[in-house]
Amino acid sequence: MPRRSNSPQSSQRTQRKDKNDSVNSVFSVVKNLSCSIVIRAYNEEQHIGRLFEGISQQTLKDVEVILVDSGSTDATVSIAARYGAEVVRIPPQEFTFGHSLNRGLAAAARDLVVIASAHVYPVYPDWLERLLEPFSDPQVALTYGKQRGPATAHFSEQQIYRRWYPDGSVARQSHPFCNNANAAIRRSVWQEHPYNETLTGLEDLAWAKEVKSKKYEVSYVAEAEVVHVHNETPEGVYNRYRREAMAFKQIHPEAHFNLYDFVRNVISSISFDLLHARRARVLGGSLASIFWYRWNQFHGTYQGYHQSGLLTSELRQTFYYHVGWEKEKPKAAPREVKPIRYNG
Repeated sequence: MPRRSNSPQSSQRTQRKDKNDSVNSVFSVVKNLSCSIVIRAYNEEQHIGRLFEGISQQTLKDVEVILVDSGSTDATVSIAARYGAEVVRIPPQEFTFGHSLNRGLAAAARDLVVIASAHVYPVYPDWLERLLEPFSDPQVALTYGKQRGPATAHFSEQQIYRRWYPDGSVARQSHPFCNNANAAIRRSVWQEHPYNETLTGLEDLAWAKEVKSKKYEVSYVAEAEVVHVHNETPEGVYNRYRREAMAFKQIHPEAHFNLYDFVRNVISSISFDLLHARRARVLGGSLASIFWYRWNQFHGTYQGYHQSGLLTSELRQTFYYHVGWEKEKPKAAPREVKPIRYNG
């Protein structure tokens, strides 16, 4: 009879095998699942083809894709049709973020529904698998993944992505922050809690806040990474943060963002970005955009608020503040999965 090895190496091999068996078990469950993908779009011909290409290269193949189009006048709809997507049309005058999502989810046939912006594209071929993994926990109602900007993104926007979407996953998140540019939800939960159609933005945050109050969980999946292309003008940055502040105020009536908050955030964020741009040796090319981006971000936020009050501390930190002048955090370990190679 062979002797059983009690060596540390044998124990480590056993632990690795148990861990791999567990991971493989989760993956086999996920691969037997299906999902719907809801994409909201308006005149996105420049970007949407790359998203569909990324979907076509996913390891999870049993998917249906629904495009909710709010009056595109370019080739957006024809590109989506070429990839076999079902198209749901809504008049531009009826558009709100919540309304378009409700229409898309009403058309979906699967219980797990991935929500993606038309101007994102997945980095890895297991994007869908990773985004759906947390649903093995029956209490999870929503997952969302990492976002990064393309190489052409404004430096300040890249800093925001790194702040909002860290390299470490969180199985059960303590607060309701999320983002529907790269997320997935249970349709069965949505049927009981549809999206708020009156908000000017942040319908994702409002939905997560509501379902967490019903004892559901939110998961963050760092491995489910997408590239999010904005390329906004100063006016676009101002308008986006203004409408999101208006929505935040509606979600949290007690919230405030006063003149002190405005001045403090403009100064601290610009200083933070200048420091990190210098460390990254890109200060010269990023200097102007750092100033105008951060000014318009917080000018828009300030204009979106009207009354004083208290703001949830965790959400205040997530949305607006940097924690000190910490050293650069270690970068995420390289993944074994090779990234998708896109044409062009």
